[in-house]
Amino acid sequence: MINYEVTVFTGNLALASTFNNVYITLVGTDGESKRIDLTSWKPSFFRGQVSHFIVSCPKSLGKLVMIKLDKQKRFLQDSWYPAKVEVKSPKNKTYHFPIYHWITDSEVYCFREGTALRIFDDSNSHLGGCSRQQELKQRQKVFCWDVYAQGIPHCIKGNSIQSLPYDVHFSLTKTAEMKYTAVTGLVELELIEMAELKKNWTHIDDISHLLCAHRTQVTDFVHKHWKEDSLFGYQFLNGVNPMLIRCCKALPKNFPVTGDMVSLHGRGSLADEMMKGNIFLCDYKLLDGVQPNTINKKKQYLMAPLILLQKTPDNKLMPIAIQLKQKPAKDNPIFLPTDSEYDWLMAKIFVRSADFNFYEVSVHLLRTHLLAEVFTVSLLCNLPMVHPLYKLLMPHTRYTLQINVLARQLLISKTGVLTRYAASGGKGIITILQKSLSSLTYSSLCIPDDIAERGLKDVPNFYYRDDGLKLWEIIFRFVKEILTSYYKTDAEVQKDSELQKWIQDIYEHGFLSQASTGIPQKFSTVDEMVKFVTMVIFTCSAQHSAVNSGQYDFGAWMPNSPVTLQLPPPTKKGKASEKSMIDTFPNIQTTVHGMAVMWLLSKQSSDSVSVQVM
Repeated sequence: MINYEVTVFTGNLALASTFNNVYITLVGTDGESKRIDLTSWKPSFFRGQVSHFIVSCPKSLGKLVMIKLDKQKRFLQDSWYPAKVEVKSPKNKTYHFPIYHWITDSEVYCFREGTALRIFDDSNSHLGGCSRQQELKQRQKVFCWDVYAQGIPHCIKGNSIQSLPYDVHFSLTKTAEMKYTAVTGLVELELIEMAELKKNWTHIDDISHLLCAHRTQVTDFVHKHWKEDSLFGYQFLNGVNPMLIRCCKALPKNFPVTGDMVSLHGRGSLADEMMKGNIFLCDYKLLDGVQPNTINKKKQYLMAPLILLQKTPDNKLMPIAIQLKQKPAKDNPIFLPTDSEYDWLMAKIFVRSADFNFYEVSVHLLRTHLLAEVFTVSLLCNLPMVHPLYKLLMPHTRYTLQINVLARQLLISKTGVLTRYAASGGKGIITILQKSLSSLTYSSLCIPDDIAERGLKDVPNFYYRDDGLKLWEIIFRFVKEILTSYYKTDAEVQKDSELQKWIQDIYEHGFLSQASTGIPQKFSTVDEMVKFVTMVIFTCSAQHSAVNSGQYDFGAWMPNSPVTLQLPPPTKKGKASEKSMIDTFPNIQTTVHGMAVMWLLSKQSSDSVSVQVM
């Protein structure tokens, strides 16, 4: 008899153990073993346990290419999470079979040997009755595309967490933390008693008390300096939305700022400063025409402002002009730092509120979460486990599908927090998503191209750019080294039908076949593939961290990031006051719910995986 040493690793996850009967079949190029009941030895498939067995065969199976696993109910049907299986042949060759899959039923599951194989390299796909195509068909029954709303990226079909496969669920730790945080966010922030107070604020100092329960160095700094122009300008570079600012060489026609209007820092005219690359523009034109929300039967206000900023001789970024609506008019004045304290401060507050609604929906939700979901669903539908790109990308899809289902349920549904309390809530969210997708470009997702196109290569103190470019280069080198070991020529990329179907589905379901986005419809070269995969990993990791993790730090002090505003902006200068500012702020209920959602989104899970870059 020929003996094969089989080692089964059960995952170290909560509820990973099984008390069912577990069966294995070894499949090789020269035949397959009998179906062996591993539990007849001893029940040993407990969480984190490594179990050893001998499978005997009358003759050699040749090169091992696959195993089949199934489990049958003993007392009751449970779920089992095997991490991997290793098989040592009589010739002392060890074959590795990665699994990392929840087995919840009595079906037979096939797992290929772990060596990454492109479709045209896989000469053994037919063995054991489990082809690549059969694997994908099985997955495509579970992972299906759906349309949440017209004009936005398609999503996974599933209205609840329960409808998703176990494999994409949160860990028990993450699930418990999410439930705990969602329920207790208001409690932890000591805001629960204020959560239903629909009264308006009466004094700015009353808002300060909201920070008592959870303060950070950044929240304290923002609280102290929020009125200052230097912090206002700094946030366009290093706040949660570094994606809008661009160098301004010519003023938009609808922003009629003149050199006589503005007070520049240092010598020189406005035209000279623009020629030198020292003038920058933030244009929220995408928000123009978005229907603002109604909260507690009261109309809210959401502007589409334009902001002009100057890089000063001491390398600060300072605002020099603000127009709160897109169309110039007598009742749409251009506000300046030389205006009265509250005229200028109110203009900045309306900008900060517009920025919250813009970045939360367009920069955070669309450009990271929804795109990551598209990359993930296409991966699961089109690439088998042995495909090198599946192995490379799968770790970066962790929790993507479940967190997005939760976002649709808890944030943007009819009863979601953003729908109820943000100025863009309701129809506005979908409108922003639609307009953002239609104007999105491939180059804007690739930080080297994006920084160059926005003219920001030489802006000082731009840490998003500095850190982001380093991370992009690290990811790029890693991706290139991995993929070029499998794809030596452009022809090999072109003939990989699974790879081509992956990018085709992303183009069709993620970008709705809009050629104007510049998203590739197919890969023609190795370089094209490497760049796109780099973008996918960067979007799912570094970019999401950049636009998500600082939300509470910069937004906990509500006047710096109001989720909505209750009164229209000033139409004439000289009318604003501290009282009108307080009356314009969101009421107490809206403020504390806005804080709680930023707390929830910013809170890091204890089972997150971080990498230290040296």
